[in-house]
Amino acid sequence: MKVTEHLANAKDTLITFEVLPPLKGKSINSIYEHLDPLMEFKPSWINVTYHRSESMFKKKPDGTFEKVEVRKRPGTVGICASIMNHYKIDAVPHFICGGFTKRETEDALIDLNFLDVDNVLVLRGDAPKNESSFEPEPGGHAYAIDLLKQVVNLNNGIYLDEDILNGGKTNFCIGVAGYPEKHFEAPNPEIDLQRLKEKVDAGGCYIMTQMFFDNEKFYSFVKACRDIGIDVPIIPGLKPITTKKQLSVLPRIFHVDIPTELSNEIMRCKNDADCEKVGTEWLTHQSKELKKFGVPVLHYYTLGKPKVIWNVVKELV
Repeated sequence: MKVTEHLANAKDTLITFEVLPPLKGKSINSIYEHLDPLMEFKPSWINVTYHRSESMFKKKPDGTFEKVEVRKRPGTVGICASIMNHYKIDAVPHFICGGFTKRETEDALIDLNFLDVDNVLVLRGDAPKNESSFEPEPGGHAYAIDLLKQVVNLNNGIYLDEDILNGGKTNFCIGVAGYPEKHFEAPNPEIDLQRLKEKVDAGGCYIMTQMFFDNEKFYSFVKACRDIGIDVPIIPGLKPITTKKQLSVLPRIFHVDIPTELSNEIMRCKNDADCEKVGTEWLTHQSKELKKFGVPVLHYYTLGKPKVIWNVVKELV
């Protein structure tokens, strides 16, 4: 079922979760162990992130180093199929530009279509850890809107090979990313919103936001979207803070602000257990207020913290 169909049929705020593929070498059971406790809440779908390869230098027997490409978290397409088969719920794979050619993307989309996956979330993706700025893969896409247009083309039966006439049409519901605090590369919020509107106008069916910790920023973002004519559903992405280290890591990596009240509470904590308690309480309050605001979905980035998310959602149902 498409995300938009879930939303149209909803009688209350939906609950959804997001997971990382396991590190290479781990089995699918690590995903099941992560998700099993959360199935109590009957999530409408599960997002599965997509990861590019990373450049590493491997030492050779002669003492020199060889540059190799390693994908530490492969398996997004297979994990989506496993989740759908194991839990009988929908899976939403992320698709990124970075590290993938257009042909690799097309082949993965064809696989998903054969597996009856109805949804994709398209993203540009981040630069590799050892590079300061994003560079597209040779033969790949530079921007999320270009990736989105490729999915739209497949939905219309248009393939990269021009000799494919009357190609089979896919039927993906396409999600796009939104940034309540502005994408860090956008020169200003107005241009960032305009780019978001372009993605929606090009075929984006709903917006999934970057994490945020101040609901007022989300409310302002929703109003700004509506004011410029973006009328698709806007889904808030939510994550708990559970360690002091995250006070510096999250702003640096995800370019989000931590409210002063929350950071002060975390800084007063004596250990990670105390931090987790504060983060759980904050996210619970956030979730209750967002639900009262009328968001269509509460989407949780579980990212190794299923117990924290379980504690939060338990307070909502």
